[in-house]
Amino acid sequence: MYYSKLFGKTSKTVSADEESVNAQFLIRGGFVSKQMAGVYNYLPLGLRVLTKIQNIVREEMTAIGGSEILMPSLTQEESYKTTGRDTMDVLFHTEGPGGAKYVLNPTHEEVVTPLVQKYTFSYQDLPLSVFQIQNKYRNEPRAKSGILRGREFNMKDLYSFHANEESLNEFYEVAKKAYHKVYTRLGLGDITVLTYASGGAFSRYSHEFQTLNEVGEDTVYFCEECRVGINKEIIADQNSCPECGNMDLVQKNGIEVGNIFKLGQKFSSAFGFKVLDAEGKELPVEMGCYGIGPSRVMGTLVEVFHDEKGIIWPEAVAPFKYHLLALGREDETFAEAEKIYKNLVASGAEVLFDDRRDVTAGVKFADADLIGLPVRLIVSKKTLDQQSVEMKKRNEAESKLVPIADLV
Repeated sequence: MYYSKLFGKTSKTVSADEESVNAQFLIRGGFVSKQMAGVYNYLPLGLRVLTKIQNIVREEMTAIGGSEILMPSLTQEESYKTTGRDTMDVLFHTEGPGGAKYVLNPTHEEVVTPLVQKYTFSYQDLPLSVFQIQNKYRNEPRAKSGILRGREFNMKDLYSFHANEESLNEFYEVAKKAYHKVYTRLGLGDITVLTYASGGAFSRYSHEFQTLNEVGEDTVYFCEECRVGINKEIIADQNSCPECGNMDLVQKNGIEVGNIFKLGQKFSSAFGFKVLDAEGKELPVEMGCYGIGPSRVMGTLVEVFHDEKGIIWPEAVAPFKYHLLALGREDETFAEAEKIYKNLVASGAEVLFDDRRDVTAGVKFADADLIGLPVRLIVSKKTLDQQSVEMKKRNEAESKLVPIADLV
């Protein structure tokens, strides 16, 4: 990608209303543009990051047997009345022709349950799981912290369906492991912990995945022995580690980046969803729900990986791996930089080429630090005299010369 042709540019300032680090750097870096409180446009750089996060999540959900689908954002209000959730204060309500009432989905139990019911008749059809990645809508009274808490946000939600509780429990443990793989691949594995939270529909606990960070809104009591946490909501009832009994817990702040919980028969019962067993008798269907917010993860990555100059993207989610800078005004420098760019791209590398001629080296360096790609490559008359480029990793202070012939 040529920087000169990139839609969305960097800026030196951001609105004083944007207090969070993720909002400041994502807006200044040209990753997102604020539409209104809690709603953002994703520009090309930001969309590339979001898509890479989604793809990591998608691969791990597929690996545990999830089938990807896409459900509508708009649903008839009657479905929420069926489950008794039509009075939730986060619902966006709207009306259509003839007074028809609809809801913008904050979650999809009311859609997925009758959908799966249409195609599932026997215990032999179970277990099964489906997931989607799409935007959700919540009338959040405190839309703040950039893309960490929005009124429109991107979400992966997976739903599992089972003929008995034992099957649900087995899949639940599989999902836990898959979530740990996701956060490890995202670069958050060492600081993201499974946290016990208030119960789901019928179990004592649900589980959150909390990235430990000082800006987190949640309070987590952390067991350093088991590396699990307890959400502040339940610490009065559970003041020791649920796994080892350790009472020496450390209070930390956390950003919730995922949650899983057992729904039991709450939604299947509301829709009369049952299957036939081997003897032709009806069995109630057990359900589980498993959520990860890719947009929230993106904001969390910025909160965790940054310095005073800008973002430091982990390679797995960076919009491009290489930031190639051509310095000076000599035609020869830009011609050689162009060759290097084309050779890297031909080899399969992802490269953002700052081909601008009308800005100083200082501006290019500042933009590179702000955007935060993993590796910066500098081409100048000085480096070309040595048939080299200057290479510097974003998370390191020192640079080195690398022969052009060795680059690819």
